[in-house]
Amino acid sequence: MQSRNRISGVTHSATVVLLLIMVALAGLIIWLAVPFFANSVFGTPNINLSSLQKWEYSAQVLFHRNELLSSKCSVGEPLPVTIKLGDSIYTITGKFAAAGLIEDQDAFRNYLIYKGLDANIRAGSYTLSCTESPVTIAGEIENHYLESVVFDILPGWRAEEIAAALATSGIEVTANDFLAVVKNPTDLQLPGYIPQDQSVEGFLFPGEYTIDRKISARDLVQMFVTRFDQEMTSAGLYKENTNGLNFYQTIILASIIQRETYVDSERPMIASVFYNRLGIGMKLETDPTVQYALGYSAQFGWWKSPVDENDLSVQSDYNTYLITGLPPAPISNPDLSAIRAAENPDKSDFLYFRAKCDNSGTHIFAQTLQEQIANACR
Repeated sequence: MQSRNRISGVTHSATVVLLLIMVALAGLIIWLAVPFFANSVFGTPNINLSSLQKWEYSAQVLFHRNELLSSKCSVGEPLPVTIKLGDSIYTITGKFAAAGLIEDQDAFRNYLIYKGLDANIRAGSYTLSCTESPVTIAGEIENHYLESVVFDILPGWRAEEIAAALATSGIEVTANDFLAVVKNPTDLQLPGYIPQDQSVEGFLFPGEYTIDRKISARDLVQMFVTRFDQEMTSAGLYKENTNGLNFYQTIILASIIQRETYVDSERPMIASVFYNRLGIGMKLETDPTVQYALGYSAQFGWWKSPVDENDLSVQSDYNTYLITGLPPAPISNPDLSAIRAAENPDKSDFLYFRAKCDNSGTHIFAQTLQEQIANACR
């Protein structure tokens, strides 16, 4: 009986081992087969995908094979889709779905990632048809030469940040050529309020532009400056004198206000603090000017945050902890809200402000240094 039990146990163990081997072989076959078949249907996957990602996206595109290889409609007019600089892959595929070009945006997104196209879609306007399959549409996006592209300048960017964004925009202007014109705009037609010997930093108006890819660096900078002048005229913001400042100085102050807060409603009060300080000869002591003076670092980018005590002593004409009055030129490119605040500040007795302790991004104001210290986070 014991002998029979031993034989039975051995047989059972062998069966389990055999089953495990078969399961392992089946898993290996599936592991190898899925990428193989995906490759044969959809072509080579993105080489930057990890082995696990390659298998995952191979499985996804195979599962959605019919949706990816079939068009959404048999008859249809060409449809426009505009992709903006900075649009995420989720935003982009959502736009294609909203335009009626694709049926399943998740399937389309997985295919773009599988092929490595998710990071290579240029900003611009595309005209495509729902009579084409998502795979065909993706190929047209990849190979499409855009005569013009959509480009955004974000409020508060400095010129170097705009220059860096050009590299992925499709605009054929190098960062160095762009900055050379910004810093030495001798060939531009400038509004009278921009000194001829100054950079046009501060006057590169934030917003969305549609730009010819082959535009010259000169014409690109001129476009941004011309938009600035048009916006000032349209909004009625050009004033010769605001609380003792000429318009150029007002833009310097606006560029600081822009970097101090992204809450539009706070800007007139922050402006009042700076005007109050200027009025009594008190230093502005504003961190954005220190950040501007520090420049770029691999760790913090162009705007180091927070600044520390050592940073406050950086030797620069822009460091308002050391100089009295305004820095010599704007430190960023402000939007209408910041310029309005600089031209129309609130009336107050405040000389200080600091960030609230609730992580809201808003500020608390104080008349005296003692109140400012009392408002510190604990």
